[in-house]
Amino acid sequence: MKQIYSLEEYKKIVSEAGLLVKCTREDEFSKEISFVTYDSRNAGPGTLFVCKGAAFRPDYLKNALDDGAAAYISEIEYPEGSGVPAIIVSDVRKAMPLLGDLLYDRPQDKLKITAFGGTKGKSTSTYYMRSVVDEYLACQGKPASAVLSSIDNYDGVIREESHITTAEALELRVHFDNAVTSGIDFLEMEVSSQALKYDRVLGVRFNVGVFMNISEDHISPNEHADFEDYLSSKMKMFAITDTAVVNLDSDCIERVLKEAQAAKKVLTFSCKDSSADFYAHDIRKEGDSIFFEVTAGSLFEETFELTMPGLFNVENALGVIAASSEYGIPVKCIKEGLRKAKSPGRMEHYRSADGLINAFVDYAHNKLSFEALYSSVKKEYPGSRIVGIFGCPGGKAYQRRYELPQTAAKYADKLYICAEDPGPNPADEISAEVAGYAKEAGIDYEEIEDRGAAIHKAILEVRTPTVLLITGKGEETRQKYGSTYAPCRSDADYTVEFIKEYDDSPHHFGVK
Repeated sequence: MKQIYSLEEYKKIVSEAGLLVKCTREDEFSKEISFVTYDSRNAGPGTLFVCKGAAFRPDYLKNALDDGAAAYISEIEYPEGSGVPAIIVSDVRKAMPLLGDLLYDRPQDKLKITAFGGTKGKSTSTYYMRSVVDEYLACQGKPASAVLSSIDNYDGVIREESHITTAEALELRVHFDNAVTSGIDFLEMEVSSQALKYDRVLGVRFNVGVFMNISEDHISPNEHADFEDYLSSKMKMFAITDTAVVNLDSDCIERVLKEAQAAKKVLTFSCKDSSADFYAHDIRKEGDSIFFEVTAGSLFEETFELTMPGLFNVENALGVIAASSEYGIPVKCIKEGLRKAKSPGRMEHYRSADGLINAFVDYAHNKLSFEALYSSVKKEYPGSRIVGIFGCPGGKAYQRRYELPQTAAKYADKLYICAEDPGPNPADEISAEVAGYAKEAGIDYEEIEDRGAAIHKAILEVRTPTVLLITGKGEETRQKYGSTYAPCRSDADYTVEFIKEYDDSPHHFGVK
């Protein structure tokens, strides 16, 4: 619940953190602050306005003050703010979590927070964990847990499609506060390398932090300068974690285990190393389900079932089993939660009436997730053609433009290259670059910018058993062009519509 403090109290907390540079109009620091924001559209009387970000413009401050903001906090003084008090700090990003903690009275301390980090599997694992926790809470008659992910957010008050993997520090406090006031005990979240690098989770402590894996990604001038910067940013999660749960099958595992010692306790899991605290083995597909055995030392040896497709999801489930056990969640709740678990936009499976088409809509968007997805499908659907439909984003993760077509080409028969949040770059230029690497890999491909048109053609041209891997956007309903998000239909919607069209086609070539 929001607390009302004077501007003097806000000055005090940044001063105690060693961030204070100077103040202006200190005779007015008795003003009461009832809200803190960096979004000028939300500013009003009693607001402490935060000037932050590379895209910040002084006009934002002027707009906030015109709407009644009482003061501002920034790294520099602005002439536009000369009429109100200002707190000048050395690092506004480090200041924001402190402001949020004062305003909302550290709501994160009243929650059991499970965070998932790594290159691949964060969102799936987050929703697996949510399913297990919600099963456990339902048995006690308690409300469902909160979730903050790259897919969507739910905190007991807000339910929304997400635009970012891990929200800024102030938004996180809003979500935490909403969860607490809604009587929610548990919260599951993804934590990104950017959030760790830029202090979005400063002041938050994870009860359990699950590290999934690491592979080169998000290397660009706007993200991480090199792999070391990316890896070291990921490793920061351990210092703010009570129990670290580490995947022994990850690359750079020696470095990861060394860094994990910053946590109070370390547990391990593996699908390859039987010495792990939680070891998965005898992994098999039976019908539409995946079964696997888990040996957890003296805790248990049990069989688990996943109804969500993808053999690679056993790794995600195993980390969740370890995290759930740390909370003392009964095995029967873990089993049932995983059996029911689904992740929106993750491995959503659609079949044609004749069985020739198996289409999967998934958020896979980097080399590690592509390798896991394509290799798994190759094993699960022997003899079927594999067709990939994907694109690459603009302004970030440039290595994906060669890694994704080259990875897919090892397993696929054809690729459709389409738009996928081109942002600041022309979509056709991105596609042409991706296509160049597809051509170099020797795979058949087509460039179709419109995702709906690409999915439509891929489905309607099927004549033999085919697996369609439609990746990158899942159930997202917006496409980023420039700095704005344009509404669009989701990949899942397109797939459902076009498979129905295929089924109803008078020129249907399938064998019923």
